[in-house]
Amino acid sequence: MTSKRNTSRDDDAVLDAARDCVLAVGVRRTTLTDVARRAGVSRMTLYRRWPDVRGLVGDLMTREWLAVTVGAMPHPGPLGTADAPLVDALMSGLQALRAHPLLRKILDVDPELMLPYLFDRRGASQNRVLEFIEEALRRGHADGTVREDHPVRQARALVLVLQSFALSLQTMTDDTDPELDDTAFYAEVRLILERILAP
Repeated sequence: MTSKRNTSRDDDAVLDAARDCVLAVGVRRTTLTDVARRAGVSRMTLYRRWPDVRGLVGDLMTREWLAVTVGAMPHPGPLGTADAPLVDALMSGLQALRAHPLLRKILDVDPELMLPYLFDRRGASQNRVLEFIEEALRRGHADGTVREDHPVRQARALVLVLQSFALSLQTMTDDTDPELDDTAFYAEVRLILERILAP
């Protein structure tokens, strides 16, 4: 019987292979056969877990975006404390996500893949990020570092703001003008976040 640890390790190997395939050729040109070959597993093993490429890429995006979120957390200290303000964590996450090679590849080659998560439904990674932000907001409410309001609504509003910057910022920047480059817009979004979260 396969242990959960081995299953997780096998899943990680498949997701790593999927990431490599997508970075090489994009989502539309990635096949489960290519992923299975790169991961060193049989096609049937892969098909039992992921019957299509979109489901596999959905799980890959969830893993990668959550890793960015966790990796962007300032240390030491939990969010919502003086050592790790929520705004710093949100800005770190935004910048890390925008720089993530998988997101850049998808936006360059397969941007339609993001449309369901913008117009129809939330994805697993969005739900997990919302939970993460809600928890940080509640801590900020408790210690007085964040404006007290409905934490679920606040978290959703924050995700809407950050999502628009993460996915559409390049449509508004002008690298020839230092007042309109990425750095200037990051300062602007930081100001927005500070103002809407200030107690």
